[in-house]
Amino acid sequence: MHEVDLRELRYFLAAAEELNLSRAAERLGISQPPLSRTIRQTERRLGTPLFHRRHNTIRLTPAGTTLLSEARKVLEAAGAATRRTRRAGREASPLTVTTTPGRSTELLRRITDAYAGLPDATRSHIAVTGYRTQEAALRSGEADLALLSTPFDVEGLCVQPLHSEERVAAVPAGHRLARSAALRCLDLLGQPFPRWPEDTEATRRYWSGQDQAGGTGEGTAQGPLVHDISQIIEVVGLGQALALVPRHVAEANPRADVTYVPMVDASSYHTALAWPEGPTRPAVELFVRTAARLFATDPPPCDIAPDPASLPRSTGTRLW
Repeated sequence: MHEVDLRELRYFLAAAEELNLSRAAERLGISQPPLSRTIRQTERRLGTPLFHRRHNTIRLTPAGTTLLSEARKVLEAAGAATRRTRRAGREASPLTVTTTPGRSTELLRRITDAYAGLPDATRSHIAVTGYRTQEAALRSGEADLALLSTPFDVEGLCVQPLHSEERVAAVPAGHRLARSAALRCLDLLGQPFPRWPEDTEATRRYWSGQDQAGGTGEGTAQGPLVHDISQIIEVVGLGQALALVPRHVAEANPRADVTYVPMVDASSYHTALAWPEGPTRPAVELFVRTAARLFATDPPPCDIAPDPASLPRSTGTRLW
């Protein structure tokens, strides 16, 4: 049986997302008949129908739903491979390193300044992007490296730890827990915590301390939706939630309406440099080793080399 090619996957994806062949054909810039022929050819290759067809409407079959998920992954990987290959082919092209605003940008500037002073360094460009977009930039090939902070998913990435610090509880000043000399994660069970966009059970457990308390994260009371650290401090000050924040955030945000209480057993807040698994540019290797030396950390956990066989595979999704 022949494999499905990228063109067929693109055609199928347009039809599956639009669920209308006319709109899908318009999106692809083709007429409808070749789109219909290509989809039927794909179904013959796979030996199963991908759409239920009724009059002028279509909907996905179970097989089509599976292919929709897989096609997105394949096309994203193909796009990332193209972008990385083009960047690797331009030896003088700058390294693109992405991070979030704030303290991470300051840490990254220290690394880029040290890197720029090396004789073999190429130009580097810092791309400051929004919350939790750095992993996507790495996986799509839009960035060579990223400065990440926990929680993050290490699947498919190599990670160089740089810095860790304790987290403290940010508590509304009038809350009963604000009078505590120190708190444990169990003390926080049942309290409302801010919600982040696209939260998962693992990230909810981390942000609420239930990763240490043994909870699932599902039982945490729902606090307001937030998009950055400054919003977290505001909702705590308003009495709408509690939060676990890195110590540097507490030190940078002293407020009369927020009390910061030490945590006895909360997991740490980690910052790390990450890059995709697989063959790497010499410039990436030099940048990572510069960061490791600057922060006096252990050598990179991935044996960075042009030979992909020398690179260990990730063990899967985890927060750190």
